[in-house]
Order: sequence, then structure tokens, then C-alpha cells
Amino acid sequence: MIGHKRYGSREGGVEVVVTELARRMAALGHVVTCYDRSGADVMTGDQTGACERMVDGVRVVPVRTIDKKGLAALSSSFFATLAAIRQRPDVIHYHAEGPCVPLSLARWAGIRTVATIHGLDWQRAKWGKLASTYIKMGEKTAANKADGLIVLSKAAESYFKDEYSRDATVIPNGIDGKISCPADFITSKWGLSTGSYILFLGRLVPEKRPELLIEAFKGLDTDKKLVIAGGGSDTSEYESQLHYLAAGDERIAFTGFVSGGPLAELYSNCFAYVLPSDVEGMPMSLLEAMAYGCCCVTSDIPECADVLAGNGVTFEKGSAESLRTALCALLADTGRVGLLGAAARMHVEEAYTWDSVVERTLAVYEGEAR
Repeated sequence: MIGHKRYGSREGGVEVVVTELARRMAALGHVVTCYDRSGADVMTGDQTGACERMVDGVRVVPVRTIDKKGLAALSSSFFATLAAIRQRPDVIHYHAEGPCVPLSLARWAGIRTVATIHGLDWQRAKWGKLASTYIKMGEKTAANKADGLIVLSKAAESYFKDEYSRDATVIPNGIDGKISCPADFITSKWGLSTGSYILFLGRLVPEKRPELLIEAFKGLDTDKKLVIAGGGSDTSEYESQLHYLAAGDERIAFTGFVSGGPLAELYSNCFAYVLPSDVEGMPMSLLEAMAYGCCCVTSDIPECADVLAGNGVTFEKGSAESLRTALCALLADTGRVGLLGAAARMHVEEAYTWDSVVERTLAVYEGEAR
């Protein structure tokens, strides 16, 4: 499997999917190799992992990476493809659009290729014109050259049909069941208690629109706090703008990246989780929030609304006023908050299982669609 590197101190959605697929396929008896950018192990997060290793039955192979902005993803996916071709596997599975650029090499070598498009990455605001062009090249390669094409949503399926006349198989991400835990660390660290805060959790990048949430929140008459959990991704200037926008409102707290126990506590004890994104693939943080039984509020883009399936609240994309109205309604009806959280948990436990994801992905490997 060939995909992206980790983001900072927290795995991104691509890394979570690759890790779950690899481990579970290996447990079923398949021989699985993950090719990983030098210096950071996608399976373990080991920043010194520059040597080959076995992790949970998966062979993890670091590949050469030119560690310069704009060249890291390009070089690592190219060298990973060459390494994979030498091994002559039955299938090479590419994850995300950028890494798909060298997919044609594997096809020319006579190896079956599968590409999972986790989102239309060229649309993300953090990329400049050159990077966006390169990523779009990966999308075109996947659409025109991959033997199997996997997307995460019906909206993405329609996009590839309309743009490239290419059929794709919809296989959403999975999520493990979560057990809620009491506020402990977050109380001592940030003074947060159960139900005392609204939560945004994700990378602080423009397409996720945290500034929209800050704007909407500042207009609320509430003693609840707003917790912005996450860090930037090549967008430190944007992160600074968020701090400037929040200045003067002591109810707004930035935690930086969180993981492990503190992350579980933040999900478990929030009043509501908010994801105001303009662009998403299939947000793992939304699935996690639902699995913890959070009342979830998202923009009305299909990639979020389809996941909620009515078990949460949506607002008009890009509208701070619409978001403020949605939050006001929840603050006025706390009983509804609990009901929506319980419904969200039940929905993801039934609809988004990793066993189903693995089974359907293996079917694509075999040239079938389920």
C-alpha cells in the first residue's frame, strides 16, 4: 500500500485507513507490505523508523524521500512504486490523489492497481497552483489508469462518473466502537468539565473553516467554552489568524494536537462536536465523534451530511449565521443533544464497520464490486 505520511502528532484519515486495512488483511492471512516515507512509520508513528520492520504482521518498508517542500510526496510515492514493482505483488493499492501519479509505472509492469481517492485534494486551499496541478494529475491517472477505483462517498462517485466517465466503488471508512470516559486530564489541564464546551477537532487548515465556527461562537450568549483542538498543516500563518480572531474572548481555548487519553476525554465530554468544512473526503474525526456519542453539527456538504444520515444537525455551508442558529437551537434544547448523540453512536456502529471495509476492498482487489 502506498499513501501519505502522518500529520504531526496525530494520524490523518489516510493513515488510519491504511493501518486498519493492512493489519486486518494480514490477520486474514494475506501478505501485506506498506511503503512509508523515510523517517516516520505510518503503522507505529516511530520517527526514527528508517529500517524495515514487521508490525502486527505487516511488513513496513521505508522508502527514499527527498525531504524538501513539494518533493516529499512526489519522491516517496515514486520510489515506493519502484520498490513495489520489484516485489511483484498481486495488487498495488494507492491511497490519495497525489501518490497516484506514478501508478502508470505499475500498470506498465503488468501489476493490478487499485486507487482509493480519499478526497479531491487539489481543492484544498493550502496547496499552491503547482501542487494542485500535480495532485490533479494523480486524480486523472487514477481515473484513467487504475484497474480498480474506490471512493468514500456517493458525491465522489458522481464526480468521477461526470468528470471522467469512470465507474467507482463506494467503500466508506470504518470506525471501531468507542467507550466514553470521564473528564480528568482535560479538567486539570484546561478546566473543562462534562458538557461545558463545544469542540472542533482537526487540522487547522482553511478548508475546514474553523474561523467560521469562531465567528459564529463569538455571537452566542453562553458560558460554554469553544475548544479548538488540532494544529496547522503547512499553514502556520492561517493558524496565527485564528488566534488573532479569537483574541479577546476568554471562552475560546486552543489545545494544539491531542491524542490518546486526552483525545478520548475531549470527545466523551463535549456538549457538541462541530465540523464546518467546505471540503472533505470522509472525515474520520466525524466518525470518531459519532462513535463516542457526540451530538454532531456539520456543514451541509454531502461528504458530511451523508455520514450523519439525519443523526445530527447540518447548517448551510459557509454561513456563520446558519451555524450560529444551529448552535443556539441546541443550547436551548439540551434534551435533543443527548438524543442525537445516542442516535449517532447507534448509526455508526451499524453502518461503518472495518470488517465490511476490508471485505469489500478485497473484492475490488479480485476485480469484483460489492
